[in-house]
Amino acid sequence: MIAHLLCILSYNFNKFVILNVYSKLTMFCTTNTLPMDLLPKQGSLKQEVESFYQIVSESNDQKVGILQSEDEQLQPSVSKKSEDELSRVQFMSNSNKITFSKKPKRRKYDESYLSFGFTYFGNRDAPHAQCVLCKKILSNSSLAPSKLRRHLETKHAAFKDKDISFFKQHLDSPENNKPPPPKIVNTDNESATEASYNVSYHIALSGEAHTVGELLIKPCAKDVVMRMFDEQYSKKIDAVQLSNSTIARRIKDLAADIEEELVCRLKICDGFSLQLDESADVSGLAVLLVFVRYRFNKSIEEDLLLCESLQSNATGKEIFNCINSFMQKHEIEWEKCVDICSDASRAMDGKIAEAVALMKYVAPESTSSHCLLYRHALAVKIMPTSLKNVLDQAVQIINYIKARPHQSRLLKILCEEMGAQHTALLLNTEVRWLSRGKVLVRLFELRRELLVFMDSAFQLSDCLTNLSWLLRLAYLADIFTKLNEVNLSMQGKNVTVFTVFDKMSSLLRKLAFWASSVEEENFDCFPTLSDFLTEINSTVDKDICSAIVQHLRGLRSTLLKYFPVTNDNNAWVRNPFTVSVKPASLVARDYESLIDLTSDSQVKQNFSELSLNDFWSSLIQEYPSIATRAVRVLLPFATMHLCETGFSYYAATKTKYRKRLDAAPHMRIRLSNITPNIKRICDKKTQKHCSH
Repeated sequence: MIAHLLCILSYNFNKFVILNVYSKLTMFCTTNTLPMDLLPKQGSLKQEVESFYQIVSESNDQKVGILQSEDEQLQPSVSKKSEDELSRVQFMSNSNKITFSKKPKRRKYDESYLSFGFTYFGNRDAPHAQCVLCKKILSNSSLAPSKLRRHLETKHAAFKDKDISFFKQHLDSPENNKPPPPKIVNTDNESATEASYNVSYHIALSGEAHTVGELLIKPCAKDVVMRMFDEQYSKKIDAVQLSNSTIARRIKDLAADIEEELVCRLKICDGFSLQLDESADVSGLAVLLVFVRYRFNKSIEEDLLLCESLQSNATGKEIFNCINSFMQKHEIEWEKCVDICSDASRAMDGKIAEAVALMKYVAPESTSSHCLLYRHALAVKIMPTSLKNVLDQAVQIINYIKARPHQSRLLKILCEEMGAQHTALLLNTEVRWLSRGKVLVRLFELRRELLVFMDSAFQLSDCLTNLSWLLRLAYLADIFTKLNEVNLSMQGKNVTVFTVFDKMSSLLRKLAFWASSVEEENFDCFPTLSDFLTEINSTVDKDICSAIVQHLRGLRSTLLKYFPVTNDNNAWVRNPFTVSVKPASLVARDYESLIDLTSDSQVKQNFSELSLNDFWSSLIQEYPSIATRAVRVLLPFATMHLCETGFSYYAATKTKYRKRLDAAPHMRIRLSNITPNIKRICDKKTQKHCSH
């Protein structure tokens, strides 16, 4: 090849140029580098030389031997003068050189390497070494017995004396034959978008302002990453979009995903019940909250169906139109509605009652129920005049202190100096009737401090020295504490009608027992009153006893009016294993299915382990007929607890500083049991990295 190239050059260049090319070709053979100034500047000849170098470089393994063999043939024809010129040219600079890299050597896998616990991974022609014990993958250069033996002795010393059959058996095990899971690597933009959605979800759950993401969360995240890792990782936090507008968009996307999931569940469920209420927010808008209860995945779920503000008149027709529009938009059938719970009784004429009547018209098979908590609250308001006067006077004393901040501060100082257990009174309002027991107990406990604090000019200051007044106050503190405990036990999620009526049945029996005990002048069932009698070493007057007995018996009769005792045809739902006669509400086929169910020992064990809702929901597939009837009985809401809780969350989210906030997406996230699928939301995004 060199002879051919020199022959080409002899027709166009003098001897010095030819010797220069020859010397640099020799350098190429020894150093595998080609000087840039070797190429001639003439066009056609330059192409021939370039093609020659390309041919030489394509054969890495044989090029040196070929060039050296041709050099030996040409050496005798070179004169001494050319040798001197060649030696002079060899000292040229190496700055302008083209480097031809050799192909890396690829090791082959041998079956004997299994004796060291290694198999091959990847391409058989250029494989990687993979340990059959720890699944660690080594590079191709590690396919050497010494390196494989070193890995076995250092990482798996306990197996270094095992023969090849042990490793072969381990290689053929089912766990090793499983295909490796696909490795999914997200880009920085995708990861930043998912992180933005996760932060937005937590901001919505907490009810904080949207600006907290950029003003607090991002700086804190950067500081934590910088301290725990380094500045390079901290800079990646800047890619997470947490601006005010971005958080608002993210929250709407999350709420839309939750709503879509809820609608899909309602379309496939057998039935659902509704709970609704309306109230005004801080900006004067009429806000409607609607909750739904339905069966899904062997359990009964409760979620927020609708949170909307009524733009015009807040009438019953507008409430119905708002709910009906949502149903028609998402194609949810009204025929599946089982019950509608509200705070409007049948005798009331109001917007909620009107809305319930319109909904029962489009869902003729549904029933309506009045919140049992409201029934309980209405029943306990009735009391004798003597006790009612004491209650009103106690509220006036509390308001005299709580309505004046200066008086509250002075009372706190006095209580601290006297070593009192508490330093402030609790505020009583008609809306917060659940706190009445705690309010009266706190007032009674601070009676000595108030006696010192109260000015004689205050007209009710003498009440704190009146023994008869204090005895009545102690009784009211005890009875309202007990009533509040019963009311709290009926609140919460997944509360059924059976739970509420069990609590009320227990309360009715207790009221009869308390009345008989007071008639016998036994006050052990009222701890505050009993301790006070022991403290003053006195007894209760007959007038006070008669007032207490009258209040207890009147309270029992009023509760019976609001919670009448009826023939429970659905007792088999509460405990199917106690049924021995066919219930009137069941047909023959359903009763036969109930007999099969109660004869199953495994079902009986599940009844003792699961809640009533989960028990019947888990039997839908095995006993569809009787289980469906039982779930339909358990679906109606018993109380308005969810709506009351929802409005509390709404008031905490939409404050006077955020009057323009659209709180509906926030409520969808905070009041729903459904977790949004952030991965699905991000996959729908065509642009992973939206603007801030």
